[in-house]
Amino acid sequence: MASDLRDSPLEGVLALLEPYNKKGIALSGSTKLNADLEIDSVSAMDLIMEIEDRFEIDIPINLVSEIETVGDLVSVVSQRMEQSS
Repeated sequence: MASDLRDSPLEGVLALLEPYNKKGIALSGSTKLNADLEIDSVSAMDLIMEIEDRFEIDIPINLVSEIETVGDLVSVVSQRMEQSS
């Protein structure tokens, strides 16, 4: 399953974000993780761990603080996937 998602970081990230989308808003690259989805720091770390497991990547903690939007998150996932392949 991970191999399928490695080809599509956007769909994989959106799928992992669904449980955090309590308001049911339409997600886009500009959706803010904190303001729009109300993801706090604890939930953010849970999400990062889920992403790392699903995509078989490692996201350094210093990058996590720079991730503000869904687009930022997808970019980090894509970059880390490229580096790990």
